[in-house]
Amino acid sequence: MTAITIRPEAPGDEGTIHAITEQAFRPMPFSDGDEQDLIDRLRADGDLTLSLVAEDATQIVGHIAFSPVTITDGAAGWYGLGPVAVRPELQGQDIGGRLIRRGIADMRELGASGIVLLGSTDYYPRFGFKHEPQLTYSGGPAEYFQCLLLTGDLPKGEVQFSPAFG
Repeated sequence: MTAITIRPEAPGDEGTIHAITEQAFRPMPFSDGDEQDLIDRLRADGDLTLSLVAEDATQIVGHIAFSPVTITDGAAGWYGLGPVAVRPELQGQDIGGRLIRRGIADMRELGASGIVLLGSTDYYPRFGFKHEPQLTYSGGPAEYFQCLLLTGDLPKGEVQFSPAFG
């Protein structure tokens, strides 16, 4: 495997991020087909809190996005993870895992209280995510809604993602 570096998104990366996300989600049965447009909307709305790319020696090969969420109990400093995408031909090489670990570390440094996501219960627990019944999200199956507490106490309430999520 080629050496992979992870860095913040830079001006000019937008088109490549869009293309990688579209390619990565196209074959996924759970995809609604607009994940690449979601990232563009988050960026346009100023809600792309953290956007990281993974690159090898020649090109960007993956991307991860974090955006703010609100919780009905008023808890501050919570963010949503996703989407995360890796070029299809490079999936299974821990590029997504490296993006997630770096993203969690960067969000900690930014002072985030916690991170939520809607995703695989087989994949995300390895990074510390788990389903907590006191945090709910009405936009998907409850068991797939997971959180990672970074600091403080776990809030209680309904989570709302950024308006770009629709």
